[in-house]
Amino acid sequence: MKQYLEVGKLINTHGLKGEMKLELWCDDIDYIKQFKTLYLDENGKEPLTLIGVRPQKNHAIIKFAEIASINEAEACKGKVLYGNRDDAVIDEGANYIQDIIGCYVVNAETEEEYGKVVDVLNYGASDILDIESWGKHSYIPMIPDIIKEINTEYQVIRILPMKGLFDED
Repeated sequence: MKQYLEVGKLINTHGLKGEMKLELWCDDIDYIKQFKTLYLDENGKEPLTLIGVRPQKNHAIIKFAEIASINEAEACKGKVLYGNRDDAVIDEGANYIQDIIGCYVVNAETEEEYGKVVDVLNYGASDILDIESWGKHSYIPMIPDIIKEINTEYQVIRILPMKGLFDED
């Protein structure tokens, strides 16, 4: 499991004092507020001390102690921010997308394997698992009627497929 998870991308500067606009890649701004430190790399080697974050439309305005001017903020534009998974709490039963990617999807009753999760998509109604098997993609809505168990420790997702989900034409 990855220790440092992507939380968003710094997409622009905001004002003259080093604030930046953050495109959120996590559920909401409250998740970001849990962190005291975020990182500019996926190994936790470039820490930034979070001193403020507030919503702005579908983004957040974020401020770090180490970035005090528009020039310093400009140098970070386009970079991805990472958070240490140990510094945040998620709801019981919730999973990080990075932990779901790579899981095998199997039938909860027969243990038949359908493929491996290569992405998690969302177009509004629910998250959708993108499952790949032998170069073919299948898409499974992450709804309780279908998803019966997600075990990221053993990298397996057990499902009860609805009729037509994996049937050939």
